[in-house]
Amino acid sequence: MSGESVKLLGYWASPLALRVKWALKLKEIEYQYVEEDLPNKSPLLLRYNPVHKKVPVLVHDGKPVAESLIILEYIDETWKHNPILPQDPYERAQARFWAGFIDEKCVPAIMSAFTNQGEEKEKAAKEARENLKTLESALGGKNFFGGETVGFVDIAAGWIGLWARIVEEIADVNLIDAETMPLLNAWFGRVLEAPVLKECVPPRDKLLEHNRGFHKILTAASS
Repeated sequence: MSGESVKLLGYWASPLALRVKWALKLKEIEYQYVEEDLPNKSPLLLRYNPVHKKVPVLVHDGKPVAESLIILEYIDETWKHNPILPQDPYERAQARFWAGFIDEKCVPAIMSAFTNQGEEKEKAAKEARENLKTLESALGGKNFFGGETVGFVDIAAGWIGLWARIVEEIADVNLIDAETMPLLNAWFGRVLEAPVLKECVPPRDKLLEHNRGFHKILTAASS
């Protein structure tokens, strides 16, 4: 896509920025990546996302788009090749529904299990397992939510397969149960091992160390 200016403002450990990297990779779109120092947000980030002041932000020909799921849809609508959303209107609506379910139900419960302790932690972990089991029911027997190829819901949720395992290790909770969620567990593996996606994923050891420090700060604040 030469001739177009595409820039992504992100943070290496942000799974939401990873979503956008995955979409750009799948679409084979060339872009400039700008790493943000989140404790010291750049004037560029504050200018392009003055409302939430968060990453990711996609800047296309000088025009910013914020919020990762909105960015994914923008990318798919702007560059028509290698579509990530289904072509059928009903299937497209379903993909949007499950992506919303991930952000509204799965992610908050996982984060709550990460940030809380004692009974609250266990309650959040139980809620996370229930929500992930519901997500598994939508996968059915398909290799990917997009069918035989990676699509919108796979991009929206695939990172959980790595981040949730890190939460399990740090917070000592069970989130993705391989016995009760075999289809979901296998699907996470397929998404994270897909070659075009795998090359964008940060090293696990580095993520683990980063999130250990993050966990100490969050639990200290809640104790």
